[in-house]
Amino acid sequence: MAEEIDEFEAQMGLRKQEKIEEKVFAELRLRRGAYGQRYDNGHRYDGTRTQEIAFPRRGLTKGPDTEFDAPGMQRIKIPFGKMTAEQLEVLADCAEEYSNGILHITTRQDVQLHFVDIEDTPDMHRRLGAVGITTREACGNSVRNVTGCPLAGICTTEEFDISPYARAEFLFLLGHPDVQDFGRKFKISYSGCSGEGCGRAMMHDLGFIAAVRTVNGQPEHGFRVVVGGGLGPVPHLAKELYAFMPESQMLPVSQAISRVYARLGEKRNRAKARIKFLVAQLTIEKFRELVDAELAALEPDPRWQEWVDQAEKAAQEFLPAPVTNDGAKPAPGFEEWASTNVYDQRQKEFVAATVNLPLGDITSRQSRKLADIMRKYVNDALRTTVDQNLLIRWVWRQDLVSLYNDLYEAKLVLSGAGTITDVTSCPGTDTCKLGISSSRGLSAELRARLEARSLQFDKTLKHVQIKVSGCNNSCGQHHVADIGFYGSSRNIGAYKVPHFLLLLGGALEDNAGNYGLAIGAIPSKRAPETVDRLLDLYSAERLDGEMFRAWVMRVGKKAVKEKIQDLMEVPPYEQDKSFYVDWHDSREYSIGDIGVGECAGEVITLTEFSIASAESKLFDASITVDDTNATQADLQEASRQAYLAMVLASLGLLKTRNPDAKNDPDQVFEDFKRLFIDTKLFFERYIGSQEWPYFQAAHEAKGASRDRDEARRRVEEAQLFIDASHACYARLRQTTVGGSPAVSAALPS
Repeated sequence: MAEEIDEFEAQMGLRKQEKIEEKVFAELRLRRGAYGQRYDNGHRYDGTRTQEIAFPRRGLTKGPDTEFDAPGMQRIKIPFGKMTAEQLEVLADCAEEYSNGILHITTRQDVQLHFVDIEDTPDMHRRLGAVGITTREACGNSVRNVTGCPLAGICTTEEFDISPYARAEFLFLLGHPDVQDFGRKFKISYSGCSGEGCGRAMMHDLGFIAAVRTVNGQPEHGFRVVVGGGLGPVPHLAKELYAFMPESQMLPVSQAISRVYARLGEKRNRAKARIKFLVAQLTIEKFRELVDAELAALEPDPRWQEWVDQAEKAAQEFLPAPVTNDGAKPAPGFEEWASTNVYDQRQKEFVAATVNLPLGDITSRQSRKLADIMRKYVNDALRTTVDQNLLIRWVWRQDLVSLYNDLYEAKLVLSGAGTITDVTSCPGTDTCKLGISSSRGLSAELRARLEARSLQFDKTLKHVQIKVSGCNNSCGQHHVADIGFYGSSRNIGAYKVPHFLLLLGGALEDNAGNYGLAIGAIPSKRAPETVDRLLDLYSAERLDGEMFRAWVMRVGKKAVKEKIQDLMEVPPYEQDKSFYVDWHDSREYSIGDIGVGECAGEVITLTEFSIASAESKLFDASITVDDTNATQADLQEASRQAYLAMVLASLGLLKTRNPDAKNDPDQVFEDFKRLFIDTKLFFERYIGSQEWPYFQAAHEAKGASRDRDEARRRVEEAQLFIDASHACYARLRQTTVGGSPAVSAALPS
C-alpha cells in the first residue's frame, strides 16, 4: 500500500506541472477513490445554506479552476462491510481532520467522506493503510468494493458463511493485472442464500450465491454464479452462468470472466461498456463458452486455494465474555427499538443489533463512541449494510439492554431499521455532479412524515421499502424498492420543475430478482403525498397478507396510475411557487422567466403534445412487459410500441424546426439524425450520448425483440430517450431570443 500511495503522490506532482493530462490524471485519482464533487449546491461544509460555497480546509468561497482548487469526495473500500473498532476510529479521525466530520455509509457498504482536499489524500491514505484499509480501485474502471450479506455467519437461512470467500475475492482481484483494462466499473456481490435480498446478487456484474450439493454422501460448498446484472439507466437482471461451481473454482472463474470482459467489452462508448451489455449481446450461452475456454487456458495459480484458506482463518470473529447480567433497566424506547433493530442469530445465545443511520450518516464523535461500545461488547464484529446502516453482531442476549443504554447515550438508538421509515438515498444534488433532484431532501422529508404516522402501520405496511436516487443511475437502488423514485426535471411554461420518476413493483426477494418500472413523473413536492396515497390505497385494497408488490401486480399499474394521476399536475408558477423549489433548498430550481413568443407557442404546444403521447405509449408498453401472462406476441407488440414512443419523442423535437413534420418512422429517423445528432444538439449531460444508439438499434430492428428481457430493456431505453428529449427541448427553449426560437436559425436545412 505504501508504495502505491507514494506513486499516487508523485502523479499529483506531475499533474501540477502539467506533465500528465487532465483526463489521464482523472482516471488515476479515481482509481484511488478520489472523486470530483458538485460545488454549485450552495452548501457550507457544516450543512447550512449560503449563497457562497465554503470549503473546510482552504476556506474557498468560489468555484474551482482545477481539481486542486476545490475539495471532492473520497470513497473508501470496506470489503463485505467488515470493520474493526480501530478502523472505525481512524475513519472518524479522518472525517474530522480532512472532511466535515461525517462518515457516509453507501449502498455498497463503502464509506464516503465529502469536501476532502485532494492534496490531503496521500496522508489520509497512509493513515487508512496503517489499519488495513485501502482506497485502491474504489472508483474508476476497475473492480469496485466486493459486497456481501451483513448477516453472513449468523443468518438463519444461509447455506454457509460467505465472508471468507468475499474476503478472498477482494484480496485476489485487488490490483490484479487481468482487471486493469475494463471499459467500465465491475461490481461483485456474495449472498449466503437464494431467497433473501441482503446480498442482491442479481443486480451485480458478477454474483455468487451460496449453494451446497451432496457428493458421495458428503456436503460440498459451492456457488450458483450469475453474471451481467446491473441497475443504472437500463437495468439488467443477471443471468445464470453456472448452476453450481465448487468453491475451489471461485477465483479462477472470476479471473476468466474478467479476462473475457477486458478483451471483448466495449471501450469507446462508455454508455454501453458494462458487462451486462456484453452478455446481452453475446447471449449467456456464448458468454459461457468463452469463459469455459478462458478457464481451460489459464495457468494454475496457487493463490486460488491459498487465498480461500487464509481468508477462512482471517474471517473468524473472537468474542468477549458477557459483560452484564439480566436485570439492567433499559433507557426509554427500548421495546420499540428491540422490535425493529434486533435480529435473532442462528446461534441461540446471541443477537445482532442494527444502528439505524438516517441518510447513511454518522458523526465522528458518534463513531468513536461506537468503537468503544464495540470493544466492550463484541470486539470487532461490525458490518456496514447495503441499506446504509451499521450492524453490531454477536451480542450476548443478556447484554442487550446494557448495549442499548450505551447506544442511547451516543444517540444511536433510532428504531425502524429495515422498515418503511428506513428510506435509502444517494447523495443526489447535495454533492453529486450527476444529481438532478434532491434525493436526500426528499428522503429526509419522507422519513419525518413516515415516522410521524408509524404507529398507524401494521406489520405488512412496515415492510414496504422506499428508495430514492437523484438521477436514473440508481445509486439509491430505486429499481428494487416497493416504491422507488429517481430524479428528473420537466418544463412547465417557462420554468423547470424538479420531478421524480415513480417506480413500482421492485423487490428485494430472490437477491433483488425483480425490478420496478416507471409509471410516471411526480413533481418533487408531491412525492410525499404520493407515498401517502399509495399506502392508503394498499391498506384499503390488499388481500389478507398480500405484500405491496403483489398488490401492485394484481391491481395493475395502470389502475394505480389513474388513482394518483392528479398528483402529477403542477400548478402555474404564479399560483404556487413552492413547486419550483426542490426539497430543503431555498433557491428556485429554475431561475428567470425564459419567455415564449406566440409563434413559438404553437410549436411548443405541438412538441409537448408529441412527447406526452410518447410517454403514454411507453407506459402502455411497460404494463405489458410487466405482465407475467403476456404472450410472445404481446411482448413483441410492447417492444414495437416502445420504439414508436422514441419516434414520437423525436418527432416532437423535429416540430421545433418544422411544425408540419409527419409521423413517418423512416423519415423521422433520417431527419432526427441530420438535424439533432449530426449537429450534436441532442445529448444528455448526466449519461453521455447513449440514447441515440438505443433509438438507432430499435429502428434497425423495427422494434422487434428476441425475448421478454430484450422487450423490457427496450422499454427502459425508450424511457431514457424520452427523458433526454425533455432535456433537449428545455435547452432549445433556453435559446429563444426576442420571442422567436433561435434554434430555427441554428439548425441546418
